[in-house]
Amino acid sequence: MQRSIRTIGFALAAITLGAVSAELRAQTPPPQFPNMTFFVTSTGGPAGANYGGLEGADKHCQTLATKAGASAKTWRAYLSTQTVGGATAVNAKDRIGKGPWIDPKGVQIAASVADLHSPNNKIAPDTLVADTGRLIPSRLYTVNQHDILTGSRADGTAFPPDKDMTCGNWTKSGEGSAMVGHGDRMGLRDDDASKSWNMSHPSRSCDAAGLVSTGGAGLLYCFAAD
Repeated sequence: MQRSIRTIGFALAAITLGAVSAELRAQTPPPQFPNMTFFVTSTGGPAGANYGGLEGADKHCQTLATKAGASAKTWRAYLSTQTVGGATAVNAKDRIGKGPWIDPKGVQIAASVADLHSPNNKIAPDTLVADTGRLIPSRLYTVNQHDILTGSRADGTAFPPDKDMTCGNWTKSGEGSAMVGHGDRMGLRDDDASKSWNMSHPSRSCDAAGLVSTGGAGLLYCFAAD
């Protein structure tokens, strides 16, 4: 009987400690990075590459930046759109401001738009930092999330309309594809697309499963545009 009572007591104590621990985690504020001007989203959108267009992608960046204490800035997703379905082409490089851009750890990843689109940029495995302060898993990890959605060419401009490279301008979550960059590689090399942070290969599809199987999670590069 005493052993049963003791066992029940241990179980109740474990449940109580677990509940307290969960409550403390819920009360712990997320890490704050008010000075950051660049980050990679810690999570993708709820529907693969379908962000509801550029506006929805920008909102995703702004929401995560706000949680990280950087709401005073205007945030933009590094995404291009194509001239399909009557839409206007938008170049990713034209919507992110002038720089410089600092990651959550305080590392300057680029001084200007030209610097960002040159081999001098510092986007690499150790600067691929999310709004939460954690590193995005590179190809060295079992779960690899190094494919970052861009829909852009290496110079930061939009693709021509002959082939979908933006998952229907970020409105598709099924068939289609989007250009992704390898966030765990630095700079640009014409002879090796895997070195490009913004243009490495198209995704297998636009849904979450297709993005994961390609090597990503529907993540975005976010830049402070002011």
